[in-house]
Amino acid sequence: MPDPDDPLAAPALLARAQAGVEKLRGFLEPLARQFAARGESLYLVGGPVRDAMLGRLGSDLDFTTSARPGVIAEILGQWGEKTWDTGIEFGTVSTVKHGQMVEVTTFRADLYDGVTRNPEVTFGENIEGDLVRRDFACNAMAIELSLVDDALAPSFHDPVGGLNDVLRRRLDTPQAPEVSFRDDPLRMLRAARFVSQLGFAVSDRVFEAMREMAPEINRITVERVQAELDKLMLGQRPWEGLDLLVDTGIAEHILPELPALRLETDEHMQHKDVYRHSLTVLRQATELEEDGPDLELRWAALMHDIGKPATRAPKEGGGVTFHHHEVVGAKMTRKRLRALKYPKHVIEDVGQLVYLHMRFHGFGEGQWTDSAVRRYVTDAGELLPRLHKLVRADCTTRNARKAQRLQRTYDHLEERIAELAAKEDLARVRPDLDGNEIMSILGLSPGPDVGRAWNFMKELRLERGELPREEAVAELKKWWEEDNG
Repeated sequence: MPDPDDPLAAPALLARAQAGVEKLRGFLEPLARQFAARGESLYLVGGPVRDAMLGRLGSDLDFTTSARPGVIAEILGQWGEKTWDTGIEFGTVSTVKHGQMVEVTTFRADLYDGVTRNPEVTFGENIEGDLVRRDFACNAMAIELSLVDDALAPSFHDPVGGLNDVLRRRLDTPQAPEVSFRDDPLRMLRAARFVSQLGFAVSDRVFEAMREMAPEINRITVERVQAELDKLMLGQRPWEGLDLLVDTGIAEHILPELPALRLETDEHMQHKDVYRHSLTVLRQATELEEDGPDLELRWAALMHDIGKPATRAPKEGGGVTFHHHEVVGAKMTRKRLRALKYPKHVIEDVGQLVYLHMRFHGFGEGQWTDSAVRRYVTDAGELLPRLHKLVRADCTTRNARKAQRLQRTYDHLEERIAELAAKEDLARVRPDLDGNEIMSILGLSPGPDVGRAWNFMKELRLERGELPREEAVAELKKWWEEDNG
């Protein structure tokens, strides 16, 4: 980003936005021509304009127009490849063309009742009235796609100073933040999302309004809160967005386990508190991602220590312990993600990662037996690659030698996994005898006894590895005799 105090900085940002539009000229010009033929104006608006200034214009394009919804639907139906009108009652019609997602909305002039967040949908008459009602000034800029001699001639509209906010990487509201957040409290959560996605900081007045109005977030449905949290968690700097939610008190209403960590000092006394440690682990986990943002890994990194407040106990000789915090934390994690209405597979995966994150620390250097390796891999299952990243991210000690030793020890574990995997199919560890064989050998009918016998054989397989059939049969019979003797 250019120096905000440089007089050439603002023109440079504007030029960058115009260059982004120019690259899409072949795409935008025919669309603008369709609206102009109906006597309607068309504007590229909001996030795409901001992102073009930041050099990150994507494939989702938002437009606003003077045209009413029926006209938009007719135009996009002819121009687009596939069109959706599920939002037409709110003035929005969507389409896709050449891989670009396009959403066009009639100018809005909504009124809010201040109780729910559902507006009385009212269509506006001009671009300025539409822009001033948007969430943040940096999202309240538009580029008019006007035509001169049938050629695209873009012009810039910025009635509330959004360009200056982008230049200063600031989040501020077009109206007083109290008015904006009372209209739609979700905007407070959206502020934290933009902090994560864009690296912007909220203005002082926005911060104060968020802190004073934090309870208003309870007016928002859980589904919409979850959707914003997802976007925040998948941003470039989620720890900064979460920090804003905690500092303003909003997290107390939607993720209370997180601010609760501020009360605890971790057992190594290396971090100000477990809260800061958790944000550090989240940051380090994102640095280990290989194929883009991983929502489940990030949630596990954030929540891995939330069981510590409930398990805190004084340690003889000073300090504190948090025995079995991973067990308690896994239960708390599942409960919170259920409350946020996450899908079952996300709840289970994140909970299991939290449950397993301390398993590695139960073994000293060089003490990974074949049995321990099998159990580690089997318990992690498909989550093993994520567990590797989570455990490595959790090594946050400031003691350089200790950090290197922990990483070497985990290197050794991964080497042991690879060595054993070369000999055995660790991803599919099964008892040497299946249920039908167990019933035949012991003369059993289907029932609980078969399940107990199968579990014994599974434990035997984990402990001793694959056995010859004769030995497996002998061990099963011996166990059965002792169990029923």
